[in-house]
Amino acid sequence: MSLSPDDPRQAFYGPGAPEDVARLIAAAPLAWLVSAEPFAATPLPVTAVTGADGALVRLDGHFSRRNPHVDILRAAPEATFLFLGPNGYVSPSWMTDRTQAPTWNVASLQVDARLRLIEDEAGILASLDGLIAVHEAGRPRAWSAAEMGERLNRLARGVVAFEAEVLALRPFFKLGQDDRDDVYADVLTALDAEGPADLAAWIRRANPGRGER
Repeated sequence: MSLSPDDPRQAFYGPGAPEDVARLIAAAPLAWLVSAEPFAATPLPVTAVTGADGALVRLDGHFSRRNPHVDILRAAPEATFLFLGPNGYVSPSWMTDRTQAPTWNVASLQVDARLRLIEDEAGILASLDGLIAVHEAGRPRAWSAAEMGERLNRLARGVVAFEAEVLALRPFFKLGQDDRDDVYADVLTALDAEGPADLAAWIRRANPGRGER
């Protein structure tokens, strides 16, 4: 099955819906931040800031102050965040039609951004509070940074926070949109039995209204 240009599933190879970009970052918040010249790459947990329309406008996070990548970004603040979301191998052994080829389904995202480094204590603490609030939300005994007492201020002096303004988004969601209906159904049957469950959920989300056996 090939997709027509106006098929809603086709969007998942390109921009996708704003909420899908935010959902991917929430599901996989540890991104590689990559600078090109000179090359540097650092894995960092980030939080997404969205506009009123749900579109991603900013990524917030922080570095260790000792990380040499900080000096690179002071001189050249534009860089790219790489997110890898749910993904997995698709085996022809799952198919009734065993002439199918193996493939890999994936939800991924590249974000080009311009970083503003935050080095004042108040700004750093606010950034840390935001990250903690996201990851502690919903926990039965949620923790707050205030529980660290004076130690929090000492640790904050060892980091540099940032706000990364989004310049461009390049999502790539290869999630069975162009599979034949029988292949699509076989893949979901296998994923429901073997996992990963999060990949099956993303495939269903990328194929709204599509029936299964």
